[in-house]
Amino acid sequence: MLKTALKTLTVAAMLAGSSLSALAADYTLRATANSNENDEDYDGLVVFKNFVEAASNGAIEVELFIGTQLCSNGAECLQGISDGAIDIYISTSGGAAGIFPYVQVLDLPYMMSDDRIAEHVLSGEFTRTMRTMALEDSGDTIRLMTIGNTGGWRNFANTKHRVAKPEDLKGLKIRTVVADLPQELVKALGAAPTPIPWPELFTSLQTGVVEGSKNGITDIMGMKFPDAGLQYVTLDGHAYMGALWWMNNEKFLSMPEDLRRVVVDGFYALQQATFASPKRKSIKAYEDFVAGGGDLYVPTPEEKAAFKEAAAPVYDWFKGNVGRGGEIFGALEEAVAAAEADINANRSADLN
Repeated sequence: MLKTALKTLTVAAMLAGSSLSALAADYTLRATANSNENDEDYDGLVVFKNFVEAASNGAIEVELFIGTQLCSNGAECLQGISDGAIDIYISTSGGAAGIFPYVQVLDLPYMMSDDRIAEHVLSGEFTRTMRTMALEDSGDTIRLMTIGNTGGWRNFANTKHRVAKPEDLKGLKIRTVVADLPQELVKALGAAPTPIPWPELFTSLQTGVVEGSKNGITDIMGMKFPDAGLQYVTLDGHAYMGALWWMNNEKFLSMPEDLRRVVVDGFYALQQATFASPKRKSIKAYEDFVAGGGDLYVPTPEEKAAFKEAAAPVYDWFKGNVGRGGEIFGALEEAVAAAEADINANRSADLN
């Protein structure tokens, strides 16, 4: 009896799936990520596709393009979003900074203290504020749908010695991207910023062209940087690695309200998937790093406060040199304060 019932349900599900796939979708969303199938971005897109196609009863089809099939960099991909050639794209803050410079606020050091704070902030009014700014600055063509995570937290890592306080970074040649903000941070902490393309970083560490970097542990282990001598990681968590998910605004608004709701809920599911994915993947990455002889250091609260104090000049630089920087900095400060108050109240309630 049970076997017969299970067989009937299985056949019914297969037939339902066949019928659903046979129907032409009313809307097709072309989504791209310049990454690979081992990345959090891909995890998020798979969740989004599954949710949206199911919840819309096949009215929406999501096509995934992983890699550089549709576009190869942030500027090109965001232009594709604006033109409508691409419907959905994920960028880092650096990838979008050429068009929306204020998104670099996500790279400001020590603004958000942990995952719980960051996830609270990025799930609320702060993201809506940035959405409004991006719509204004793109002529209502590029819509920020949500902000997730791509790789956990940025931490300082180097080939020379343990870094427990800002003074330990003095003189170290730290790899940065070709952008002003990360270079300002490295200088504020007494190190020497050295812009190096990502594909050249392994060799640069190996040969001493640079002596450190600012990366998440999954990137460090995925690129085998310990083999190039990167043996010291300090979990200072100076920046949450935000992932900005963009959508063509006209395509979004062309849908009826019920399907827009499905898309919005799909991006919520995507965001939650990208929040969770780095936590799981980092466990093995940290274990492998230590097992290979790596030195993993967690700063004390006092040491972390010293890092934040040393990095404070970067805040003034950002507000004074980045377009609409003061506006978005104020929004982030307000959101962080509200998140801390809310979370601390909940934590206190749960402790009693």
